[in-house]
Amino acid sequence: MPKGYWIASVRVDDMDKWQQYVAAARPAFEEHGGRFLARGGAHEEAESGLGRSRHVICEFPSLAAAQACYHSPVYQAARKLREGAGVATITLVEGAE
Repeated sequence: MPKGYWIASVRVDDMDKWQQYVAAARPAFEEHGGRFLARGGAHEEAESGLGRSRHVICEFPSLAAAQACYHSPVYQAARKLREGAGVATITLVEGAE
């Protein structure tokens, strides 16, 4: 079965609020088997022009697990803490076999 991934591009405007979101979201990732492959760090924005300063890739055992994490009550409560902290584009995608 192919793995599932969250791919996020983020602009953080309020780091204190963002850190509250990260702490509250952690249990949802742990519960659904999420493993971060990239989380911030150096990058080159080769195309798009969105100007997002952080890029995150989180691997899950399957797309269903990635979706279950996103839609879980734990993550959705954490997501509310992110409001006003920045802008994020999050895509859930199935990996190649």
